[in-house]
Order: sequence, then C-alpha cells, then structure tokens
Amino acid sequence: MASPVEIENGTIVGGFAHAQVFALADKIVDAVKSGAIKKFFVMAGCDGRMKSRSYYTEFAEKLPKDTVILTAGCAKYRYNKLELGDIGGIPRVLDAGQCNDSYSLAVIALKLKEIFEMNDINELPIAYNIAWYEQKAVIVLLALLSLGVKNIHLGPSLPAFLSPNVVNVLVENFGIAGIGTVDEDMKMFLG
Repeated sequence: MASPVEIENGTIVGGFAHAQVFALADKIVDAVKSGAIKKFFVMAGCDGRMKSRSYYTEFAEKLPKDTVILTAGCAKYRYNKLELGDIGGIPRVLDAGQCNDSYSLAVIALKLKEIFEMNDINELPIAYNIAWYEQKAVIVLLALLSLGVKNIHLGPSLPAFLSPNVVNVLVENFGIAGIGTVDEDMKMFLG
C-alpha cells in the first residue's frame, strides 16, 4: 500500500478555554469598550457531511471584521482554517475545544456579564448560531437554557425528536429558532 499523501497543511490556533480567555480579559474588555469588537458569535456544535452544513463556513466568511467567533465542538472544522485574522492580537476564532468544552463558552459569557455589570446574560453582545446534529448536544442546549440564554438559533435542521408541543415551549419561552440563508441571518443577527 502506498504511503499517505498530504492533502493540506497549515496551522490552526486553539486552546481558548475560559482560563486562557480570562488571561486576555483586559485586552478583550478594552476591545469591546473601544468598539473594536462589536459582537461575539457562539458558533459551537456539531458537524456533518451534508452540503447544507457549508452554511457555517459561509456565515463565518461573511461576518464583519469586528466580530469574534466563540466555538467548541466539531462545527469549528467548517471555519477554523479560514484566514479571518485578529482584532488587536485577539484571534477572531476563539476555540475552546470539543463539545464537552462548551462549558468554557458559558463561563466566558458569565464572566463578561459580571465584568460589564449586567443583570441579564442576554444583554451581552453575544449571538448564538449553533450547529445541531447529535443528541448529546441536548445537554449543551439545556445548559444554555438553564442559564437563561434566549434567542438561540439552531441549524441546519432542528432536532428530529422534538414534538410540536416541546418546540412551542422552546419558541415561546426561549426564542429558539432555526436558521435561514446566510444573508438573511446576517441581517437578523447584525440588524
């Protein structure tokens, strides 16, 4: 059998669990206060082979240069190789790790809420555009809901096991929604 042939090369910056982000806290807070960072996008979750999942690559590519992606899980493989640059030395993709590391994204949001002395986590300049695929993602979604996070968007499809009654509760109480096209969603999230 022939030796494997390299199909790509490069580097990927990772290691941004909450402890590392806290080490950059002053820099991040200053960037938010100065307007250099306008919004964070939590684009965590799962990946899959379907063409519809390229939505997340296109979404990341079209995000304004003053936004930062907070990610964990396999969804990052849709955009972590893109040349998105940085904001004052802060990478535009802060990768906390795998699915179980989504905890770090919640800790980061709670710390930002504390630093900016906000009463509600939903007042933060954070949007949630989550890639849905596996059942184990339910626990991540439930954790966000238990923290009071609202207006989470899931895609490219909603969990198949949701009954109409459960969907109604999630929509009415938490503002859960699906995704649309990249351009429509970009206007909605940034509007």
